[in-house]
Amino acid sequence: MLTLRQLRYLSALAQHRHFGRAADACAVTQPALSMQIRDLEKELGVELVERRSGEVALTEIGAEVVRRAERVLAAARDLADFARHRSRTLSGRLRLGIIPTLAPYVLPKVLPDLQASYPDLLIELRETQTKVLLEELNGGDLDAVMLALPLPDAEIESVRLFDDAFLLAVPANDPLPRDVRVDPRDIDQQRLILLEEGHCLRDQALAYCASARQEMPLSLGATSLATVMQMVASGYGLTLVPEVAVDVEVRDERVKLLRFTAPEPGRTVGLAWRRTSPRKADFFALGELVTRVLEEKARPMPSRARQYAG
Repeated sequence: MLTLRQLRYLSALAQHRHFGRAADACAVTQPALSMQIRDLEKELGVELVERRSGEVALTEIGAEVVRRAERVLAAARDLADFARHRSRTLSGRLRLGIIPTLAPYVLPKVLPDLQASYPDLLIELRETQTKVLLEELNGGDLDAVMLALPLPDAEIESVRLFDDAFLLAVPANDPLPRDVRVDPRDIDQQRLILLEEGHCLRDQALAYCASARQEMPLSLGATSLATVMQMVASGYGLTLVPEVAVDVEVRDERVKLLRFTAPEPGRTVGLAWRRTSPRKADFFALGELVTRVLEEKARPMPSRARQYAG
């Protein structure tokens, strides 16, 4: 009879592609893990992995077994969560994922109030790109994720937290006046600086700007919005910046912010979780707290940036 332990070992082997590294990740010896994988293959009557001198590879049926095993393991974690948290809201461990273009701007405002309101909550944070977050959410490694909506996965539920408008950040000496709203056709896409591929903010910026012209932007990329803003301040180009990031990233007098003509570009930020999770009450409580705290702590932009609201 197959066991959850065997499925966990197989999942680790699929992730690390090496018996030794998978054994280390599972805190067992390599022979013990290898024996469990062989027992699982005997139980199922198929070969799950191709054993090579170095790394291992999954067979075609092995890849499908891993995919289904991840669902079983996630359901097992949800069952444990149900038993642990059925009586108290936002208590125990909560593994929260968040995209990099939200984490530095939302978490410092939200976490103090979250800990004060729910002192029994132990929150573990994971900051990475959307694709990875969704993979880890579906695999049960994360309980919830904060990212841009909508999501295409029917197995994931979500709730809207807030809308986040995009502004155009240009060098302060740019000839466009602060009080004039920008049409996307006014953007010189050859000067557009974006985050590297994989960031949803890059895709959103390209989707908006592509409505004007189909030219590709300058082949410059960065791993953080802070780096992009420094490039703009130094006169290398322009970028779209989320309004939620303005009070952190737009502190340089060499940067000017401009609003777009209607309909303004932007994103809807939400909280998402597996549809099968028993902790929906926790996620709704977390979402309500995030929305409330951000509304309460909303403040006027720095004086050099106020005119963009015109």
